[in-house]
Amino acid sequence: MTKKTILALAACAIPIASFAQSSVTMFGLMDVGISYVSNEGGHGNAQFDDNIFFPNLLGFEGKEDLGTGTRAIFRLVNQYSLANGSIIGGGLFARQAYVGVENDSYGKLTLGNQYEFMVDALAASGNEIAQDVAGLYGFRNGPFDKLALPNNPTGAFDWDRVAGSNRVANSVKYTSPSLAGLTFGALYGFGNVAGTIGANNAISVGASYDNGPFGAGAAYTNEKYGASTGLPPTSVRNWGVGAHYTIGAMTGKALMTTVRNASNGAAVWSAEGGFAWYASPAWVIGASYTYMKGNDTLANAHAHQISAAVRYLLSKRTMVYVAGVCQRASSGSYAQINGVMDPDGASSGVSQSVARVGISTRF
Repeated sequence: MTKKTILALAACAIPIASFAQSSVTMFGLMDVGISYVSNEGGHGNAQFDDNIFFPNLLGFEGKEDLGTGTRAIFRLVNQYSLANGSIIGGGLFARQAYVGVENDSYGKLTLGNQYEFMVDALAASGNEIAQDVAGLYGFRNGPFDKLALPNNPTGAFDWDRVAGSNRVANSVKYTSPSLAGLTFGALYGFGNVAGTIGANNAISVGASYDNGPFGAGAAYTNEKYGASTGLPPTSVRNWGVGAHYTIGAMTGKALMTTVRNASNGAAVWSAEGGFAWYASPAWVIGASYTYMKGNDTLANAHAHQISAAVRYLLSKRTMVYVAGVCQRASSGSYAQINGVMDPDGASSGVSQSVARVGISTRF
């Protein structure tokens, strides 16, 4: 099963080399567990499943001090399956592969295969509740297979891109330094199609603000497809806004996202809200609610989704957890929770639920 899961940074990393003002760091994430899906193609399914709460990542990043507050940087990240050891994503470093320079005063410029700002300004900036509650299962999918997004395993898997399933190849990206809590940036992905600059290209812009207990972010991405494949050219457009606020041990988050596929006019919007409560240094309790709505092209299908989880932190690096997600779609639609893809994926009816117990660690 090919899974492209959420952006997660390895907070605990192991330095494997350091020379003068240069260093290379190895880091990783691992998640594995047992999931029970109530209805996959009309049948219940108890399965070994990984890459859910976190993606399984092995990465390397490095920096070299060039003086005057400037550094050369690189990052290489691989995603893999703990179930069988296989590489996920079609290449050794398909998750991330870039090189660039950063400066304390002027920001960061990178080139390669990178995340765009639907990830950076919404998920990585702390405005997405799914990464606190149910991981991959908590992101958006729903009864929208006729959305028919290019290169998408269900037609609507991670349709708003916030889970990080779509990196932008051949891209150049600028991210500003923090200016009194405000960070902004832009990305351009080259289509590499002979005879035209605009074909198969991608544009993304975003901004985020973080000041103590409050943070917010907004992003827009437009990616074109099909110019060199013989298929009718199309584009997929996303935008989103989100915010979070912390009061004591409680953090609340809210997010709105959209998608539109220009080839068929199909569009979906979603709104979600939720919280994570750090009840003690070891216990974290979270819950969220998401509403998703398609347009006329998608027969006005809609879905309600509720997620909840309890996490127990065995250490700063390792946790065990229990999580559940329930989705109910509109009459005549087929529910589909994000990340439920094998063997049949969608429910045979309007409801689908997932219960999971798992363990995650990082290094």
